[in-house]
Amino acid sequence: MKVLHINQSDTLGGAAIAGYRLHSALLKQGLDSKLFVGHKKTDDQRVAQVPRHEWFESQLQRFTHRAGFNYVNHISSFNIPKHPFFAAADILNFHNLHNSYFSYLAIPRLTTQKPAVFTLHDMWSFTGHCAYSYDCSKWQTGCGQCPYPKTYPGIRHDSTHWVWKLKDWVYNRSNLTIVTPSRWLTAQAKASLLGRFPVHHIPNGVDPDVYQPLDRELCRTALGIPAEKRVLLFSAVDLTDLRKGGDLLVKALSQLPATLKQDCLLLTLGNPFKQLATSLDIPLMNLGYVSSDRLKSVAYSAADLSLFPTRADNLPLVLQESMSCGTPMVSFDIGGVPDLVRPGITGYLAQPEDIDGFGKGIADLLSDNEKCQAMRRDCRRITLEEYTLDLQAKRYQHLYQQVLDKMVTE
Repeated sequence: MKVLHINQSDTLGGAAIAGYRLHSALLKQGLDSKLFVGHKKTDDQRVAQVPRHEWFESQLQRFTHRAGFNYVNHISSFNIPKHPFFAAADILNFHNLHNSYFSYLAIPRLTTQKPAVFTLHDMWSFTGHCAYSYDCSKWQTGCGQCPYPKTYPGIRHDSTHWVWKLKDWVYNRSNLTIVTPSRWLTAQAKASLLGRFPVHHIPNGVDPDVYQPLDRELCRTALGIPAEKRVLLFSAVDLTDLRKGGDLLVKALSQLPATLKQDCLLLTLGNPFKQLATSLDIPLMNLGYVSSDRLKSVAYSAADLSLFPTRADNLPLVLQESMSCGTPMVSFDIGGVPDLVRPGITGYLAQPEDIDGFGKGIADLLSDNEKCQAMRRDCRRITLEEYTLDLQAKRYQHLYQQVLDKMVTE
């Protein structure tokens, strides 16, 4: 079976990392997997960058972006069928299509020639522009008068109703099977424009041999962290991203008891966030943006808790990696987070944006070493039972075969 993934990148961003991990796992299962990406970062010969008419597309973008129609200027997408990767594929697997490299208007053309699975990494595929709609439900009825025009990916003009209608037109002419990594996104997809297609829930996977519990003292020594410190980990590509809730974390940590703060150290992965350093009376260690799986495993293993104060998320890789390393988590009851953060089992869930509840979760878990030890064991156990890459690849292989078999019978 030959699978062609189409994604924003091979390693840049959460959706890219998830897609590349799936690609690698499928190869181990014996499938012929290749990637077609907007931004290639590796030297993998099975990855090709989508050819683009950049000058012409940039000229088109001057008009389409101003009118609020993001990405439709990428007309090179219509030439993808000419590439050898496409010609050889039995089935396509779309991933993140909104990152300045692909026009969703090309989906009908591509899926007329090849059946396709569309793996959702957020809500963008069925909204008028946004990747996450927060408390807005207009995506169910047609969008328009958008309350969050600046939310990624931002728009200069509110054409969200017409973009929603355009996506509806596209899907009416497409052959798709939808995959959603979280139970939350499964429900959203079924209630959306994509509800006309079969929707399957397949969680992303993590390699438990790469992300595994390491000796905590050795990890702290390697990072230069005093052994007696209570280590709180906060990880995000951009620590200033409002969606990731760095501002909520600052407020929650500020309200911790003074005696507890004296014992804590905040370990951060991601681009520096000055407000953390200037607003907290807790020692801070920033490792910068970390791409090394090994170094991330060391950081997770060194931590007592992973803190994830998100405002909106699907099935965060950060939490999966933390679980696999046996590190309990504190987060909000948002989106797909409850699939991973299970109260009393793998961590603590506060109500959305409840700063007091978030801080209480930190304090409660740090004060109960026996509970934390049990959570460490459950985090690792659940990872091995539900979230391995091997299990994810087998589920996808089964789904691909189902789609191909259905095409033959039709």
